[in-house]
Amino acid sequence: MKKLMQVLSLYLFCLYGCLCQEEEPQVFMLLAGPLTNPLNMDLNTNVTDAFDCRYPLPVNSRDYFQYLKSRGVTHFKVPLSWDQLLPTGDPNKPSQPALSCYRTILELLINEDLKPLVILHGSGNLPEALWSRYGGWESPELPVVFKQYAEFVFMAYGELAHSWVTLSHIEEIHDAGQLQLQNALQAHSNAYHLYHHLFPGQGGTVSIGVRASNVSILYQTESTVKDLDFLSVQMEYNCTSSTNLAEEFKRLQRFSGKTPIVIYKMNVEGCSFSRFQPLGNLLQVLIKEDVHIMGCDMADLFGELDLLDTPKRFAGQTANVPSVTYQNVWDKFGAQSVFERDAFLKETFPSGFQWATSSEAFKVEGGWREHGKGETIWDRFGHEHLVFENQTADLACDSYNKVDYDVYLLRGLLVKTYQFSISWARIFPSGHWGSHSEKGALYYDSLIDRLIEAGIEPAVTLHHWDLPQALQDYGGWTNVSIVEAFTEYADFCFSRFGDRVRTWNTFSSPWVVSHAGYGTGQHPPGNKDYVVASYQVTHNMLKSHAEAWHVYNSKYRKGQGGKVGIALDSHWAEPPNSSTKPEDVAAADRYLQFMLGWFAHPIFVNGDYPDVLKSQIKRKTSDCSSNAPAILPVFTVAESKRIHGTADFLGLNHYTTRLVNASNGGCAPGPEGVGDFTAHVDPTWPSTVSNWIYPAPWGLRRLLNYISAEYLNGTKVPIYITGNGIPTGYSGYPINDTERIEYLSGYINEALKAIHLDGVDLQRFTVQSLMDGFEGPPGYSQRFGLHYVNFDLPDRPRTPKQSAYFYSDIIKRNGFADTRDRIAQQVPMFKRVLHQPILSPSEVPSRSKVVWEKFSNQSNFQRKLYHYGTFPKGFHWGVTSSAYQIEGGWNVDGKGASVWDTFTQTPGSVPGNANGNVACDSYNRLQEDLYMLRALRVNTYRFSLSWSRIFPDGRRASLNQKGVDYYTRLINGILAYNITPIVTLYHWDLPQALQNLGGWDNIQMVDIFNDFSDFCFTTFGDRVKFWVTFNQPYSIAWSGYGLGQIPPNVTKPGDAPYRVAHNLLMAHAKVYHTYDEKYRKSQGGLLSIALNADWVEPKDLQNPREVIAADRSLQFQLGWFAHPIFKTGDYPDAMKWQVGNKSELQGLPGSRLPSFNDSEKAYVRGTADVFCINAYTTKVVRHVTDRLSPPSYADDQDVGESEDSENPTTAIKGQRAVAWGLRRLLNWIKEEYGDPEIYVTENGVATAPKTTVDDNDRIFYYKTYIDEALKAHDLDGVKVRGYSASSLMDSFEWLNGYTVGFGLHHVDFTHPSRPRTPKRSAHYYYQVIRENGFPKSEDGLPIYGNFRKDFIWSTATASYQIEGGWRADGKGLSIWDTFAHTPLRVSNDDTGDIACDSYNKVEEDVAMMKLLKVTHYRFSISWPRVLPDGTTKNINEAGLNYYHRLTDALLAANIQPHITLYHWDLPQALQDLGGWENDSIVDRFREYADFIFNRLGDKVKLWITINEPYNVANIGHGYGAAAPGISFRPGTLPYIVGHNLIKAHAEAWHLYNDKYRAKQGGNISITINSDWAEPRNPYKQEDIDAAQRFVQFYIGWFAHPIFNGDYSDTMKTVIRDRSLAAGLSSSRLPEFTPAEIQRIKGTYDFFGFNHYTTVLAFPVAYGNLQHYDADRGAGTIADRTWLDSGSSWLKVSPFGFRKILNFIKEEYGNPPIIITENGISERGPVDLNDVHRIHYFDTYINQVLKAYLLDDVDIRGYTAWSLMDNLEWATGFSERFGLFYVNRYDPNLPRIPKNSVARYATIIKCNGFPDPALGPNECLNPEIEGTNVPMTTLPILPVQSVSFLGMELSLGDAEVALYAVFALCIAGVLSVITVTYLLRKSNRSSAQSMKMERF
Repeated sequence: MKKLMQVLSLYLFCLYGCLCQEEEPQVFMLLAGPLTNPLNMDLNTNVTDAFDCRYPLPVNSRDYFQYLKSRGVTHFKVPLSWDQLLPTGDPNKPSQPALSCYRTILELLINEDLKPLVILHGSGNLPEALWSRYGGWESPELPVVFKQYAEFVFMAYGELAHSWVTLSHIEEIHDAGQLQLQNALQAHSNAYHLYHHLFPGQGGTVSIGVRASNVSILYQTESTVKDLDFLSVQMEYNCTSSTNLAEEFKRLQRFSGKTPIVIYKMNVEGCSFSRFQPLGNLLQVLIKEDVHIMGCDMADLFGELDLLDTPKRFAGQTANVPSVTYQNVWDKFGAQSVFERDAFLKETFPSGFQWATSSEAFKVEGGWREHGKGETIWDRFGHEHLVFENQTADLACDSYNKVDYDVYLLRGLLVKTYQFSISWARIFPSGHWGSHSEKGALYYDSLIDRLIEAGIEPAVTLHHWDLPQALQDYGGWTNVSIVEAFTEYADFCFSRFGDRVRTWNTFSSPWVVSHAGYGTGQHPPGNKDYVVASYQVTHNMLKSHAEAWHVYNSKYRKGQGGKVGIALDSHWAEPPNSSTKPEDVAAADRYLQFMLGWFAHPIFVNGDYPDVLKSQIKRKTSDCSSNAPAILPVFTVAESKRIHGTADFLGLNHYTTRLVNASNGGCAPGPEGVGDFTAHVDPTWPSTVSNWIYPAPWGLRRLLNYISAEYLNGTKVPIYITGNGIPTGYSGYPINDTERIEYLSGYINEALKAIHLDGVDLQRFTVQSLMDGFEGPPGYSQRFGLHYVNFDLPDRPRTPKQSAYFYSDIIKRNGFADTRDRIAQQVPMFKRVLHQPILSPSEVPSRSKVVWEKFSNQSNFQRKLYHYGTFPKGFHWGVTSSAYQIEGGWNVDGKGASVWDTFTQTPGSVPGNANGNVACDSYNRLQEDLYMLRALRVNTYRFSLSWSRIFPDGRRASLNQKGVDYYTRLINGILAYNITPIVTLYHWDLPQALQNLGGWDNIQMVDIFNDFSDFCFTTFGDRVKFWVTFNQPYSIAWSGYGLGQIPPNVTKPGDAPYRVAHNLLMAHAKVYHTYDEKYRKSQGGLLSIALNADWVEPKDLQNPREVIAADRSLQFQLGWFAHPIFKTGDYPDAMKWQVGNKSELQGLPGSRLPSFNDSEKAYVRGTADVFCINAYTTKVVRHVTDRLSPPSYADDQDVGESEDSENPTTAIKGQRAVAWGLRRLLNWIKEEYGDPEIYVTENGVATAPKTTVDDNDRIFYYKTYIDEALKAHDLDGVKVRGYSASSLMDSFEWLNGYTVGFGLHHVDFTHPSRPRTPKRSAHYYYQVIRENGFPKSEDGLPIYGNFRKDFIWSTATASYQIEGGWRADGKGLSIWDTFAHTPLRVSNDDTGDIACDSYNKVEEDVAMMKLLKVTHYRFSISWPRVLPDGTTKNINEAGLNYYHRLTDALLAANIQPHITLYHWDLPQALQDLGGWENDSIVDRFREYADFIFNRLGDKVKLWITINEPYNVANIGHGYGAAAPGISFRPGTLPYIVGHNLIKAHAEAWHLYNDKYRAKQGGNISITINSDWAEPRNPYKQEDIDAAQRFVQFYIGWFAHPIFNGDYSDTMKTVIRDRSLAAGLSSSRLPEFTPAEIQRIKGTYDFFGFNHYTTVLAFPVAYGNLQHYDADRGAGTIADRTWLDSGSSWLKVSPFGFRKILNFIKEEYGNPPIIITENGISERGPVDLNDVHRIHYFDTYINQVLKAYLLDDVDIRGYTAWSLMDNLEWATGFSERFGLFYVNRYDPNLPRIPKNSVARYATIIKCNGFPDPALGPNECLNPEIEGTNVPMTTLPILPVQSVSFLGMELSLGDAEVALYAVFALCIAGVLSVITVTYLLRKSNRSSAQSMKMERF
């Protein structure tokens, strides 16, 4: 019968469609309804009954509507209750619940595509309130009242319904009387006209309802007939009656005319299943054209037929009946066979399909407390040891520091979308906007920007489980206030990142939060409350989601154009295969509703929870009255409305499937208990390491179908799969993750089926996850990543698994269709230089010796000064490899043996008997190699062809197609990613079969090689546009046939190398001509040869013989091949001369060097389109007379060779990293070979195997070498067109085997899969490529501006360093007197006995300062000069008088004295009592300070108590490298001394503050010194931590107690822990008492700061050694690009100055800072043109200006160290820091200004750096002053050009070259105004307050 009903319904549709062929036919109404209480889910209901909105909607209302829709119903009757809507009758006082109730019904209908037919009033009875007021319809006021009611309804629901019946039973009113009828008809007319007035042009229709037998009452007046859009009638028909149905319809038509009729109600009675004729009669009537019927009631028409299949099962126990959606999906898929279910679809996804991968903040970021990040609930969970093996996410994958690493993986993976979550606590540590962390936001800025730069769309999840602990402390998601907090957080994220982010997930897997976080307690916060908390959490998350969506919708959507959705997690659920029970099907549906529907139903359906969920909880509450298992919160009407529709897509996280049975859950809380179901899995399904994931791919397709029908049928938004993946175990090295590949293959294919076969709107697929991470309670024991992360290593290296390559292949093919034969459409072309100049032979020495003349006299400063700039657009960046080194597959697929195969099979040939049998296995791992190339974004890849793989025996007849196919795949593969292949035809691996014929010593090889090349051009030339014939023919000839070191291992050094080279040149030339004549026109490529050369420096540039030797060395190496090809077609004369003469002396009849005839010269000359050079190192050569016997190519040269020992070694002996040699070599090529276009085709460095991924040496190598290439291009005009880093990955390194690695990628040769892991150098090289060189960073650009008007400009000295007079006038001994007179303590046995004799040269010293124009002079007082025994018992007035004379002279010159009380020269008498180790020193220092304040304080306004206490404590008492030279207690004594220094300072400060400040008005503080520390590897948290420790143990040691109170937590914790670990009972770091802390804290008026340099820090473990360095746990190095000084510890790194000034600001509350020392030293010969010092001051002071102007650091003064060269402590006079040179060879010790004097004076005069754009500044004008200080150079003034290496360059060129003096011309002298404040003695807070006012 069901079939009959469906056929009839279809018939009616089709029939009406055929009959209604008007322009705008109306839809035929197939009516059902109305809804009743309780729901009766057959088709028969009482038409007069309005739904009683005092009760909830039936549980399965929606399922009922879906059922009706499936049976063909188009319209549904909705009678309204006038009484319930307007209980008082007043439209202004409606019942909100009733209003919402009917709206819900209407929206449910619309969502299921059913159109409402709304009845305003159903019977003659009026609402009680109106009846009591007006009586019945006889009242004339009723039409107006009804109109008001109608207006209220139309306004409330008019947009939801378009078919209306005003009064459904007008005949009932007619029976009451004619007056009543007239008023009712008037009421209808009023409503009719009102509706069409309110909704004109919307096609709505209004009718009135009447019984067919009473239809005539409507036509008593003409107006009534006009006020009908259709006639709604109720009819009765009995099959046993003789009544003619057709006649009845005709009667109706006579009344209605052309007005359409809707059979609103028709009772069909007496019809049995076998009697179809009456039904046929009805159909006959409907097809008659003269009867205009536009709809009928389906239920009434068919209701009394015996509808056995009508789903009466829905009545009563509705919980055991599945939803129509689920039933339909199950009907569709449940009967599939396994074969049908698992059939694989080989198709592609739609164009534009989005492929993605994902991560989550707490799983990958680490940096758990970096930059103020707040604690999250996962941080707390891990720290409470609730995770597997007590693991935490503190470091995780260290992604917080590895943005570039992660984006590298994404580039290689080919995804176009990366979904990641933001850590709420990183942005808002407390969870609220007020705690905003800018540095946290900057991390996400960086990540987003890098993604967009790589062409990858960021998809951001706002919350993935990691709630700020601060919010959890207030209840977390159970507290309704979190809705506002989340909205605020979302608002910030949208505003901050929304300009770049187009996809937002508010939440990911919120079910897990509710279920595991607040229900079972398995996740943080660990709440176990599935009765209340779990449901409340969901409630609040749904409201939070909705509010975030509305924020975006109202504030950001228009401007940003993004989408906001939610990522919900759900298993698929289905009944077990063996079950046919309907209740199991219903249970599976409930499972989905309790998991997915819990969140999806409110958002996508109706703003409320699923009916079945509410019904189950209601029933359980009733059944379990004493112990309810669930309490479900209720949404208000407003909340439901606000939640409904708040998603632009539905995100789905899906991993597995469950089999579900119906059960009785009793009163147990939780989904299974409340939901009455039990879930399990099929034991035959595969298992995983996770106890909840069991692969069942088909479930995804079914779930997608279910979602599409259940949630998106009305809400048309797409589905994004936002998470899908599988975990594997952590043991071993899980690279070969075949489980994951099988899993992804199955699930992705099911997604494809859902799109292609089912029409599901799926637009994105996201694999979980990008890399292994912290997986919650399992910690790191479960690995979801496409990339393996080694959590045992601090670098956290990421290695692609096989699944990464599989997924990238899916992405490349956009599915599973076979696309292997597709070839790239566009092949990059190279521009050929058409005409090479005709060059004359090289002279002896060649004219290129100008290169040595130009560069070899450079100073170290000139040579090392880094050049910033970029290469030209279109520069070719590449990487290299070669066949034998990487391919492996040495004897597979028909490959023939090569000479290297033969060589390496012989034991002992290579270390470890290594060979290339497998090598990197690139022959079988093309996808892996393409991944690396994509990730690097190189635009060229240079590789070689294995001759014996293509021609196994070397000849065309042995062609091996499989070898050809491999290279075809390789070439096509790299072209697909816009990478240009540079193909080397021969890279040393000659087929053994050809070697058996003599190899390259056989002239036949010329033709054989040409034939091989010809085949390659034919086969690959349409795609290869850059060919290299030979790689390093020099190595082939000399190492292979001379030394015999490499295959073919021929040892004939006297003649074979020359013959082989000759043949190689001829072979190259022939191949060139073949290409030129046969292929160039059609293929348009370039062809060259890759030559190699070390740069050589003559040992003595001044010796012409050495220059000739250097030139000869280059001619024998590079000129051997380059001279014939690029110059004359013949060998260089230097070579011919040498070999010829040697041969004659050896008694040979002719030269051992073959000769070219004229035709051969012409044939060889010009056979290269560009110059390709391989370069690695530099050598120093000298002339020697070498032996004649036996003859040897090496001895023919007559040169001796050595290394440049000043440069770093590498892992290969003899290959030092000498970067500057590359620039010179490139210049030599330019000069020697006619300025050709040059490609650096190999350049790289070897590192030892222990260097895996953290390869700093390689980074330094590339950083310096590439910069030298840039210098050659930018500064020297060399036509450098490309650079290739050698090599792509570690490989078989020839004679070194696998003992060294050149790769940008580490290859694990112990693993059969040869996994490739990017090294840090890969990320660095990518950065160079991305920036196309080294553009100057914003921080590196100078800033123009001025310091504050009262800025202090100063210079400084220290008493022992300059005064001399060590025993003069009663001075006592100091510890430095003792130390310097102790043998081996001071370099060159220097002492300060005389020093600069400043004790006797006050006038000369002040004259120097006047020349400098300083406003202040910082000097120290020699404690033993004024108090010889250190106490006031013995005062030396003569010594004190010196300081009076000095201060008076300074003041007379308008220079303010700035006195340091203690600059390291402790009286020896006090040292004899224990010195700074003895607590009594605190009192002695206070007495000394009191004495000086009293005697000099009236003249001095700036005081320093102690200079650099760090050096006193650690250098003097730890290392023993300074006085007093104590080193035997490094673990304790430095800390004791430091402790006393701090207390001594504090006492001196308080003394001044309490006793002298009020009357003297000065300021006093301490000078602390510190280097800045950067992490050696900025991507590595371990190095970052080391840098932070370095700074805390350096500057923080003394600054923290003084500025913050007590030692830093870092110092206290580290020293205590290490002390206890070593068995000590307490910390070695002394403790301050609370009173001492209070007395020390705040003892400053300014921050005196000495700074010189920056270091790169890294962790060093010292075990249980107890000393300062071990406590600090940080080693340091310097960046090789930083300029040197005369001090080994001081490297020029100005950027660190600004950073440490900002550190002081942030760490210590932005105190006033006076920089009390900053400068640079030199060693060696005196050069008054100290350009390095000028550069230093320019760059360092400019960084200070940036800190002041840009960062608001409160900087008050700057002091240059030092005024003059002096005794630099333990280094004596060998290091010179002075602005003035002191001539120590003259007994008068004259002071001579260096050029830096004028420069510093100019900066002072300008008070900064005036902007050149503003025009000339007066401060730049020179001043002529008389002085008794001899001037040997002119002041450095603004210049229009500068001399650079013999060239006059403009200022612009000089700036580009960076070899000119810093192009800023500035100076100026501004007096510093000393402000005097009269102070009373006051408490500490008053002093502090006044202090900030003063300074």
